[in-house]
Amino acid sequence: MVLDSLGKSLRGILSKIAKSSAIDSALVDEVVRDLQRALLQADVNVQLALGLSQKVRERAQNQQPPGGTSVRDYLVRIIYEEICAILGEEKSYAVRPKRIMLVGLFGQGKTTTAGKLARYYQKKGVRASLIAADIHRPAAIDQLEQLAKRVNAEFYADRGERRAEVIAKAGREKFASSNVIILDTAGRAAIDADLIEEIKRCRKTFEPDEVLLVLDAAMGQTAGRSAEAFHQAVQLTGVVLTKLDGSARGGGALSAVAKSGAPILFVGTGEHVDELERFETTRFVSRLLGMGDIRSLVERFETIEKKEEAEAAAEHLMSGKFTLQDFYTQIESLGKMGPFSKLLSFLPGFATAKVNEKDVEATQTRLRRYRFIMDSMTKEEMLNPHLIKADRIHRIAVGSGQSPHEVRALLKYFDQTRKAAHGLASNRKLRRQMERQLGAAGGAEGNLPG
Repeated sequence: MVLDSLGKSLRGILSKIAKSSAIDSALVDEVVRDLQRALLQADVNVQLALGLSQKVRERAQNQQPPGGTSVRDYLVRIIYEEICAILGEEKSYAVRPKRIMLVGLFGQGKTTTAGKLARYYQKKGVRASLIAADIHRPAAIDQLEQLAKRVNAEFYADRGERRAEVIAKAGREKFASSNVIILDTAGRAAIDADLIEEIKRCRKTFEPDEVLLVLDAAMGQTAGRSAEAFHQAVQLTGVVLTKLDGSARGGGALSAVAKSGAPILFVGTGEHVDELERFETTRFVSRLLGMGDIRSLVERFETIEKKEEAEAAAEHLMSGKFTLQDFYTQIESLGKMGPFSKLLSFLPGFATAKVNEKDVEATQTRLRRYRFIMDSMTKEEMLNPHLIKADRIHRIAVGSGQSPHEVRALLKYFDQTRKAAHGLASNRKLRRQMERQLGAAGGAEGNLPG
């Protein structure tokens, strides 16, 4: 999960609040100290961390919870709202025809981000094209060409041209009929006059609708200074933070960039071309706090094949009408949606679970083996698992190349999954939370415990 260390610390604070016998000044002081420690360890600016904790203290001591809200839940809400505040307001970002220019320093992930953006738009049904205008690093052109092939996007480069602005203009004209055109520009080891002038010339000839700065989250608080410098030079419309999944300094980068005047629009959460997410403060903080992000999970379902079958299986899972056929469909879908540990972070209840990577890998291996077993079952058995007794277990084991013990393990695992999901759906508070997160507003109210 993104910012896993910070998320664990924050969830520990919420757990302490939930387990406390009373919400008094001593608990508030302890929560404030834990908040300060968690934020500072995530490289959040000292003043920001102290300011946030002071606001939490003041609000907890001086504000009264709204009618129908417990003091305990209101304290959680205060923490949620103040963390959202230091990460900046959410910015709208319409998926529409546009020209996007990527800028940034060397080694920040611009070229990879160009491919991810193309993939992001294509998942939205928008035709994307890529232009390679990094005239200083030939490998960048080759890399972008490979990414274009991988995401099935159109590609333009002119390896003989030494003027980036000429390439930008030619590519814009070549792809005039494309919905989205993404321009990858050159970087430098540091911000200098030559870099700024080249970017300005590209901006003039390319005429972008969006100028996005790509920053490595490992820069920490210095990311904010880079964002400010680029923003002053070329009027950024947004920032993409890369490698947020593996950076202990990601909290510093997020909070610093949010204060720079350039809105964070996207975050890179992994190396795969699909691992680029729109940054929305409320959803991001919900996942950090273990409240889940159902809307992100739904969006992932929208990218897979057999969407209707997967949605029906999910509905059956939550309603208790779950069959082995549904289970099979869900296993297929999970394999196409990304790592299992990342999917768990989207779910309320599961998001707070301690997940061991070795255990996750073993689970994924076991699920693949279960698919082999279910391939040997009849349709009747898949729809009515209670029919599977000793004689059928032996036949299924022989047909799948597995042992009868593995077949019984599958049936037990399936039954436990069905019961656990049904119990989750029966929990009224979690249900309310999930329904709110699926609502159109998607605001702070929908991401807080009822």
